[in-house]
Amino acid sequence: MIAIIPVAGAGKNLRPLTYTQPKPLIPVAGKPIISFIIDDLYDAGVKDFVFIIGYLGEKIKNYITENYPKLNTTFINQENRLGSAHAIHLAKDVVDKDEDLVIFFGDTILNFDLKKVLKSPHNSIGVKKVSDPRSFGVASIGPDGNVSNLVEKPNIPLSNLALVGFYKIKDTRLLFESIQNNLQSGVKSEGEFQLTDALMEMVSRGAEIKAEMVDNWFDCGRKEILLETNALMLEKDDFQTKEIPNLNNSIIIPPVHIGEGCVINDSIIGPNVTIGDNSKISSSIIKNSILGNFVHINEAVLFKSVIGNDTSITGLRQSLNIGDNTEIDFR
Repeated sequence: MIAIIPVAGAGKNLRPLTYTQPKPLIPVAGKPIISFIIDDLYDAGVKDFVFIIGYLGEKIKNYITENYPKLNTTFINQENRLGSAHAIHLAKDVVDKDEDLVIFFGDTILNFDLKKVLKSPHNSIGVKKVSDPRSFGVASIGPDGNVSNLVEKPNIPLSNLALVGFYKIKDTRLLFESIQNNLQSGVKSEGEFQLTDALMEMVSRGAEIKAEMVDNWFDCGRKEILLETNALMLEKDDFQTKEIPNLNNSIIIPPVHIGEGCVINDSIIGPNVTIGDNSKISSSIIKNSILGNFVHINEAVLFKSVIGNDTSITGLRQSLNIGDNTEIDFR
């Protein structure tokens, strides 16, 4: 079995953070998003990986090469981002069409029984019920549990089952044939060659695809979801920092993840805070936030914030002498 991980996107919804940091490397509970995907697949027995890189791709390649030396990796550059199906098509020469294929989008964290799905004898796609599916690929399911229809970002959805960015393909050869057909025929949705349309082509050719409900889906392409994911992951003991050195006259409100080499003085940290390595926090209050590596925060109050690496923030400091019946607003 081989896995294709598309990570070529520019992460526009997370700018300015993603001007210098690729979205898959943004930390959640002290761990880059892409590491959740790789670790889950590796633990399920997948050892061969193809990464479709593009925007800031060298940073992703360097991270994976340094941190996952045991993987069998191939990196393919998607110079022109023409859609998800086009990204998968670029791997056509390195994928054995007679072996199972896993496609896992690199900005998605999922909770479900991955090992069970990978062992199943079916083509499978991950789905999750959402309140408004118009921003996603949408699947309709027949009475037999098989996918009957797939549409990318429909104006009038026929279902509330959104595609979550995970696909297990048994009919690998048929998938690549379907992608090739759509590329040659110019079949596009939202102006791009979509994997959703290629899967629909497979269904039209007689392929059976099972819908697998996932327990939790975190599409980490927006700040609000990123912070929500960070908070939920920090609830797990594995991601919490229990003992914090260099903690001076400060209060920690769990759960938090504090990286190595951090110094915290005269501050209140937490809840739901991730701080990267070698950061220094002084005279500040930080809650519900993600801070990168080598961040310096002094005399600031941060909440619902995402702060990139090598950032320095100094807050407002005032000395006041205020009489009775006074109202001051510093906004």
